[in-house]
Amino acid sequence: MYGYEFYIDPSRCIGCRSCLQACEECETHRGKSMIHFDFIERRESITSAAYVCWHCDEPTCAQVCPADAIKKGEDGIVHSSMKPRCIACSNCVLACPFGIPKMMEPEQQMMKCDMCYDRTSVGKRPMCATVCPSQALAYVRPEDIAKRRERPTNIFYFGEQKITTKVFMMAPAERDAIALDVVDYMWEEQHELAATIE
Repeated sequence: MYGYEFYIDPSRCIGCRSCLQACEECETHRGKSMIHFDFIERRESITSAAYVCWHCDEPTCAQVCPADAIKKGEDGIVHSSMKPRCIACSNCVLACPFGIPKMMEPEQQMMKCDMCYDRTSVGKRPMCATVCPSQALAYVRPEDIAKRRERPTNIFYFGEQKITTKVFMMAPAERDAIALDVVDYMWEEQHELAATIE
């Protein structure tokens, strides 16, 4: 589907988990969901979010693979490991800043979202994007997403590390990038802990 892009908008997720079920139906996943579903601010809210692989321009998972089992296609899709090559070392699982790859123990293979390559390569939308009722996961043309009040970005900062991705996240209109630093969250937790001790 030339001209279509993948967009994730966590603020639209309603927690229905339709994407999890649909992902299992993708033929390349062998009945397993590759969607990462989580609860945001679990202590204060029931707000949920669903994520697919971000398909990094320079995929760390592929860079750390000692068996050269993870490949990125010319279309920017980063695929699951190739079964004959994967040695199940979990380097990719540990290295991904987004926490996306999954080590499937029965198969002894890393598997992850490949944007339903069996579908997108023949002009169909990824399974999760076809069933999401709120368009939290959307596979659409850029001009369609431009109608939203949020702004799409594919630039992420983890501390000082800059990562650009094929998949976009919807962010507040004034933001050009998403910045995440685990130290910020550690400070917040330490501050809360200190306040309770006092």
